[in-house]
Amino acid sequence: MSLIPNRELTDAGNPAKPSGKAGAEMLRYMNEEHSDLTIWALDLLSYSNGDRLLDVGCGGGATLRYLYDRIPDGNLTGVDYSEVSVSLSKELNADLIADGKMEIVSGSVEALPFDDNSFDKIVTVESFYFWPAPEECLKEVRRVLAPHGVFLLVSEIYERPDLTPHCRENISKYSMNVPGIDEFKDLFRSAGFSDTIIHTKDGEFWIAVEGIK
Repeated sequence: MSLIPNRELTDAGNPAKPSGKAGAEMLRYMNEEHSDLTIWALDLLSYSNGDRLLDVGCGGGATLRYLYDRIPDGNLTGVDYSEVSVSLSKELNADLIADGKMEIVSGSVEALPFDDNSFDKIVTVESFYFWPAPEECLKEVRRVLAPHGVFLLVSEIYERPDLTPHCRENISKYSMNVPGIDEFKDLFRSAGFSDTIIHTKDGEFWIAVEGIK
């Protein structure tokens, strides 16, 4: 488990807001490195034809591709505040965008550029670490989620006693948000979600927090 890829590449690419050639290289690395985590988490959800899905912090675009594999008849949207991430996501999914099956836009989780109740399902993979004012951002995600919709927050780690020194070093270095299970439940409750389901993976530090509007 890497949590953060090559330190030199990460420092140059900026995991909080990828930029430049190093940022693009880092995102390509993360597309591959986080594939098992992403597939595990996305398979926790059930999908319906015509679902409107949003990926917040779409990064290198791989999560959107995995979502399309699960629901080719869905309406897929990605949003990211990094120009490099938006560009790379569009590059990876150019065929789906050209076919009108996907849209990728610039925007921040602090003020999502969508109307209330716009999406049936929303996911975010490995981006929550860097959200400012997490509770307020969760409220913003809930705003654009349809009634009874599902938000899935996916992280490679969560606070627990057996985190490695390497993990803790990276958490500190990059000022990452890493709540524990009870903290996640409290955050989602405070943000207005009616129910929260916690998924973890045996043998990994992975967590997927499922919030129901």
